[in-house]
Amino acid sequence: MMGLPLSFARAQEPVVPVPGAASAAPVSASAPAHGGVLRIQRLQGRITASELGLVVNLDDPYSVAVGAYYARQRGIPDAHIAYVHLPVRASLSPSEFEGLQAQLKAKLGLEVQALALAWTQPYAVACNSITGALALGFQAELCSNGCAASKPSPYLSYAGAKPFTDLGLRPSMLLAARSVQAGRALIDRGIAADQSLPGFAPVNAYFVATADANRNVRAALFPPPGKLRALGVDMRRENQATLPPLQRVLIYQTGLASVPGLDQVDWMPGALADHLTSFGGQLEPKPEGGQMSALDWLESGATASYGTVSEPCNHLQKFPQPQLLLFSYVQGLSALEAYWHSVAWPGQGVFVGEPLAAPFAPRF
Repeated sequence: MMGLPLSFARAQEPVVPVPGAASAAPVSASAPAHGGVLRIQRLQGRITASELGLVVNLDDPYSVAVGAYYARQRGIPDAHIAYVHLPVRASLSPSEFEGLQAQLKAKLGLEVQALALAWTQPYAVACNSITGALALGFQAELCSNGCAASKPSPYLSYAGAKPFTDLGLRPSMLLAARSVQAGRALIDRGIAADQSLPGFAPVNAYFVATADANRNVRAALFPPPGKLRALGVDMRRENQATLPPLQRVLIYQTGLASVPGLDQVDWMPGALADHLTSFGGQLEPKPEGGQMSALDWLESGATASYGTVSEPCNHLQKFPQPQLLLFSYVQGLSALEAYWHSVAWPGQGVFVGEPLAAPFAPRF
C-alpha cells in the first residue's frame, strides 16, 4: 500500500464496515460502529458437501490432483463436479471469464449453492477477484478506479444456507496452495476442524494492532478482549510490537504488509487469518521486501484467508470485518460462509482455503 489507496496520503474518515443502513447487514441497528460488540442475527444452517460444487481445471495438473483428493475426502457428488478448461495464469480476461461462466451454467445444477475452485491460478479477472466476479459479476469500472466503491454483496445480510436458491449467487473459495502436497494438507486441516470445538482447552482469537496507520484502520472494529465462555474462545486484542507467543490460534487478523513469525504460530485446524494490505490476494511468492500473499497464511498452517487482487484503498468494506467473521464462525458456519458474511464489497477480494471447515458445527 502506498499513498491514498492502501496507499493513502492522509487518513480518511473511518468508513463504517457495512454500506448504507443497518438493515444492509446482519447487525442490529443499535450495534456500535466502533469499539463495542456487534449483535448479529442468528444465521441458520450451513452449506455442506452435498450442496457444494467443485470446479476442476483439466489444463492444470495441480487442479486435477487436488480436485480428485478433495472430491474423495469430502464426498462431493459426481454430479456436482464441473471439469473445465482454463489458462493457468494469474488473471483471466473478461471474455475468458464469460467462457468459464458458460461452462459452469451448463455443468452445475440448481442444487449447487457454493463453489470450491480447485486451483491457485487464475485468481483474478482483470482487476476483479475471480471469487467476487463469479458471485457478483465482473465489475469493469473497478479497473479504472480500484478505490471506488464496489458492488455490495447481498450475502452480507443473508441468514440462510441456500444463497444460490435465494439470492442467485454462489459464494466461492479457491482451494489454493503452492504444491499438491500443501493442497492436500490444507484439505486435511479443514476436515480435522469439523465439529472440533468447543474443546477442553480454550482457543484464541487474536486481533493485532500495528503502528502502520493506513493498515490499522480495522483496529477500531476489533472486539473488546474477553471470553466467550460457552464456546471456549478467548478474544485477545494485542499490539504487534509486544505480541506474545501465539498459542491455540483460531483467528489472527492484523494489518501488516508482511507478518513476521508465522512459523511460530500454533494454529488450530480451521484457523482463519488475514492481513489488510493492497495485494494479499495476488497468490505468488512475494518479492524481496514486498507484500505478503494470503497463501503465506495457509502455508504456515491456517485453513482459510482473504486478500485483494488489485489496489482497493483501505475501505473497511473491502476487507473482512473482524466481529462479523468471528461471530459467524462460532455459530457453526463453514469457513466459506463466515468469510463471505464478513466482507461487504468483495469484488476485489479473493477467498482462499478449505471452504467446508466448520469447527463449531453441531455434533448432532
